[in-house]
Amino acid sequence: MPMSSSAGTRSISVLLLRKLPPSRPHLANFAGKAYLLVRDPKPRRRSTMDAKAAAAEAFVREPAAGSTLNVLGITHIYKATGAETAGSFSLWESVVPPGAGTPSHTHAREDEAFYVLSGELVVEFEGQSAPHRVAPGGFFFGARGRRHAIRNDADKPARVLVFCAPSCGLDQMFAELDAATAAGTPEMAKVVAIAAKYGVTIEAPADPPR
Repeated sequence: MPMSSSAGTRSISVLLLRKLPPSRPHLANFAGKAYLLVRDPKPRRRSTMDAKAAAAEAFVREPAAGSTLNVLGITHIYKATGAETAGSFSLWESVVPPGAGTPSHTHAREDEAFYVLSGELVVEFEGQSAPHRVAPGGFFFGARGRRHAIRNDADKPARVLVFCAPSCGLDQMFAELDAATAAGTPEMAKVVAIAAKYGVTIEAPADPPR
């Protein structure tokens, strides 16, 4: 809206500026002079997950390929390691012999997901008073911060596809447990100490679910 002062003075335009998107510069005219109005927002920061995912390369793993670990009697056949996915996730096939399983434990840094391919798995987890039997095609989600344990109490091996995300060092933990298992079953105190380094708390080391 133009406003006039005393005679002989020119009109002064009062310009109302509408708030526009922060990344768009604007040109305004104040008393015949041009000014470039630019808002300098804080640069958008990419999430850690996006940055890691961007660093990963595509790859194919053949059926029989993949590094293998012996983790307390359970064979892990890696399909994707955290190093290969830039920390986004790890994926492996577990072969759980009859009578084998994990102690009850809690993850502080990652979630785990279990998809049973063959055989049968018994799972026990926080919030449930009774164990659950998971048959082929069945699925179990082991959320971080929630205690869980698995066991094979059948008479044949169980094959389970295990997904872990994000990959926060669990691969290294399993490698340490593999080394500790080379000379025989390690003492549980050693297992507890190794797990603690990677944010995994062993809750009930003596008795996996039956």
